Amino acid sequence: MAFTNNKGRTQSSLSEINITPFVDVVLVLLVMFMVTAPILQSGIEVEVPKTKTVKEITEERLVITIDRDQKVYLGNDPININEIAARLHEKIRDPQGQSVFIRSDENVPFGAFATVMDAVKQTGITNVSIVTQPLDSKVHATGR
Repeated sequence: MAFTNNKGRTQSSLSEINITPFVDVVLVLLVMFMVTAPILQSGIEVEVPKTKTVKEITEERLVITIDRDQKVYLGNDPININEIAARLHEKIRDPQGQSVFIRSDENVPFGAFATVMDAVKQTGITNVSIVTQPLDSKVHATGR
């Protein structure tokens, strides 16, 4: 597109868009995403007990986690310990065929663990496994 300036000369307008600032912004956003993504996916930190006898986890199951502060999670969602049975009833159609993993920090008192185990048993689930870590540091689960 051409236009005339104040001195009467004909000039053409700049029809190209400068994408350098756009690329700079995109690269900054990419770096920020790369730095924050591992932090967001870290999950719930639990130091599970170490055992010699373990069984490899082969399928996905419901996981109930008790962290060192005795906070209880169903999957990755925090849950009140008194609501475990109700929430499990919502998620499980066949309690007899369903299995659940319980991950508990090794410093959690047995009373808190027993309360969670009792809530799970109240739903009719009989296949409950305790997540442990073998001495070679891979995460596994032991049988009941």
